[in-house]
Amino acid sequence: MTGFAELWAVGDAVSRSVALLLLLMSVSAWVVILWKGWLLQRARRGLARAVPAFWAAADLSQGRSALENFDPERLLLPLLEAATAATAPNTLEASGRHESRLTRRLRDALHAVLQRLQFGQVLLATIGSIAPFVGLFGTVWGIYHALVNISAGGNITIEKLAGPVGEALIMTAAGLAVAIPAVLAYNVFGKRVGACEAELEGFAHDLREMLDSH
Repeated sequence: MTGFAELWAVGDAVSRSVALLLLLMSVSAWVVILWKGWLLQRARRGLARAVPAFWAAADLSQGRSALENFDPERLLLPLLEAATAATAPNTLEASGRHESRLTRRLRDALHAVLQRLQFGQVLLATIGSIAPFVGLFGTVWGIYHALVNISAGGNITIEKLAGPVGEALIMTAAGLAVAIPAVLAYNVFGKRVGACEAELEGFAHDLREMLDSH
């Protein structure tokens, strides 16, 4: 903390802007990590309970009630609603085959649900990609700023260089500290979203086959 305080005290507007940007990225990443971890945990738990409960129901009405009770994130219910929605007469949709209408509706509903599950992934990937470079830029700028100040005072020695250069290197470490959790979370959440996607695609396929046979 002392190094950050000294770096903030001797830094110029650019150094401070880089530090604030890294802080903003860190806070944003951790907010997404905590929220998305909670969301995906609830989603996986809900899918594990809701899918068996739906198929154990006696009819669609009871199946809908099961999804409402066991699907807190409403991942499965939009698929059922899309599949059972009435078709408006005198439209291009109504002129198509029943199987095609079911496929299109389920596909659109599935894409909307997956978009909710994938929310925040782009932010984590972006932070994980650019945070090290932002930190590196802060280091390069801090070293340059330190060299300019030392050269202005004359009599450059290694002792005078060591302190400012060491403080500037903190920016690189800060960039890595911001990037590493974001990258790890992106990879972990990507696997969890993929598992949820497989469950949802399987449910949509089975639902389409069931409604197609009626």
